[in-house]
Amino acid sequence: MNSTSSKTDTHTISVYVANKPGVLARIAQVFARRGYNIDALVVSPVVDTHFSRMTITLNGHPEGLEQVIAQTNKLVDVIRCVEHSGEDSVIKEMALVKIAAGEQDRTAALQIAAHFGAKTLDLTPTSMILQATGDSAKLDAMISLLERFRIIELVRTGKVVMVRGDQVT
Repeated sequence: MNSTSSKTDTHTISVYVANKPGVLARIAQVFARRGYNIDALVVSPVVDTHFSRMTITLNGHPEGLEQVIAQTNKLVDVIRCVEHSGEDSVIKEMALVKIAAGEQDRTAALQIAAHFGAKTLDLTPTSMILQATGDSAKLDAMISLLERFRIIELVRTGKVVMVRGDQVT
């Protein structure tokens, strides 16, 4: 895929799988063969410990995505593979941002954090670690404003998704 993919080319896929060795490798191989790059991957337990949910964020053209999902659904140990949009689901991610912030910068940094609902997890005389949750655009905006300070480290979880209402994800 080209590196100029727009936001409309970002897809969020959930894959409900059996907890068995090799499942992730087989799924990643299906996406790679079709030219989709996995940007973020979150694997989490579900209520039944024999299964897990993978939330995969990827970029690529929508034209071949239905075929990739169909091929993933045919894999052994894959129970269900579905694409999710913001309309049918709640989609969130988390970021931890460590910034250089001495006494003179601390107030401004805390004001930015408060505006985005971020929590201060660690505070030293020369730095702070902020935690924010929300959609990708919110986290991107906060990180952009924090760039005026020196960002020492940045970690993002990738998206997690849950279908609205009584349906299962």
